[in-house]
Amino acid sequence: MSSTSTINYLSQSSSSVLSLHLFLYFLVFVSVFAFLLAPGGLAWALSKPRPKTAIPGPSGFPFLGLVFAFASSLTHRTLAKLSTTFNAKPLMAFSVGMTRFVISSHPETAKEILNSSAFADRPVKESAYELLFHRAMGFAPYGEYWRNLRRISATHLFSPKRVAGFGVFRQEIGLKMVEQVSSSMEANEGVEVKRILHFASLNNVMMSVFGRSYDDFGENGGGGDGYELEKLVSEGYELLGTFNWSDHFPIVSWFDFQGVRRRCRDLVSKVNVFVGEIIEQHRESRSGNRGGAMAVSGGDFVDVLLDLESENKFSDADMIAVLWINSHIRSNAIRDPFELPTNPLRYQIGPKEMIFRGTDTVAILLEWILARMVLHPDIQAKAQSEIESVVGRDRPVTHSDVANLPYLHAIVKETLRVHPPGPLLSWARLAIHDTQVGAHLVPAGTTAMVNMWAITHDEHIWAEPNRFNPDRFLTEDVAIMGSDLRLAPFGAGRRVCPGKAMGLETFIFG
Repeated sequence: MSSTSTINYLSQSSSSVLSLHLFLYFLVFVSVFAFLLAPGGLAWALSKPRPKTAIPGPSGFPFLGLVFAFASSLTHRTLAKLSTTFNAKPLMAFSVGMTRFVISSHPETAKEILNSSAFADRPVKESAYELLFHRAMGFAPYGEYWRNLRRISATHLFSPKRVAGFGVFRQEIGLKMVEQVSSSMEANEGVEVKRILHFASLNNVMMSVFGRSYDDFGENGGGGDGYELEKLVSEGYELLGTFNWSDHFPIVSWFDFQGVRRRCRDLVSKVNVFVGEIIEQHRESRSGNRGGAMAVSGGDFVDVLLDLESENKFSDADMIAVLWINSHIRSNAIRDPFELPTNPLRYQIGPKEMIFRGTDTVAILLEWILARMVLHPDIQAKAQSEIESVVGRDRPVTHSDVANLPYLHAIVKETLRVHPPGPLLSWARLAIHDTQVGAHLVPAGTTAMVNMWAITHDEHIWAEPNRFNPDRFLTEDVAIMGSDLRLAPFGAGRRVCPGKAMGLETFIFG
């Protein structure tokens, strides 16, 4: 064989081998790319067991999934559009990093998820865990400890007697807000409504949890307890609202490059001091008052926990967690969830839990109600006419008047429908074992959410869903406490908001 022929043969052989390698590389690339673009994304592609029938949903970006959708305050709208695009309103799958999600945008599957014992737990992300949420009712694992907290809350904190008992204080807060609005208008020709509502809501929570109110929230308050409390609450919300890459990308969790873990621990040390001092002050007061014991039907939530301290074996750390989170949540109950403040990947009882859970929820909803009254003067006039016919003009509205104001109730319900405080019901659920939702298998460890905003804006469920029309609730009585998933702002099932009755009273009376 000539040298020329040999060279040609070797060249052809090399080209064939190169072509084979390129072909194999191409096959591997296509296979990996197809794997990454599986319905629901990478986390679903790696799930075991793999559902026989894939749950429809977007694959998102390779490795990242829908991470960028959660960087917006309008995540609920993005997910609603995707569920329509993929014909997946009953159930849609997606991934955020290595976290597997399903979301329901339909009342039937929403009811399955929220009422199922398979979704009895909540996912506790790093910031929530570091801030001790796992010790409070909202996040404690389903079991004896959680049931004990639930019983205490239902019996002593959110009982009808206690809710009614704080009616006078809510009336005082309402009158004080009116005075603040009036004085602000005279002094500044404008009112920072959100600030007034926020501090009023925070005081409402502080009175029921700690038995005290504050007038020194602002920087001009002289740096008192109220100012310190507001700083603690605000920083807690900021940490809970931060998208933490460590929650969804395990490798990143080694480094804490966002500083979330460090900041949470610093905040918890300050909270332990602040709430611990209040507990000690209550102990000292009780020791000088009839030998110590105070009936659990009276006093604030600190007194309730102290009365039950020995019976339920609560440590000071448990009480601090319960008190702080309760006060934080109640003071921010209206904050948009997927929303603790604009980040949807935030989480949802104790005083720690009480503070976090109720303040801004109320404030934000009241702000929306006021905004809607400005936008719809005809509705405002109708509400004013109802109040004047029932109450008159010579006295303020009292707690006993509320039941006789059906149009006011309708306005609150319609505001909850159009502007749900938790468009994604804030706090998600976690599948504790493999379970069936509709026609689909949902593996254990999957985070499940309900897009309440999508449900309340679905034209197949609500007539003219984008129109603000309180009259719809005068012709149809829609329950909003969790039995009707067309409108369930307080959630449903085992993890329904235990303070829903107090929350509704505050919304209406506020």
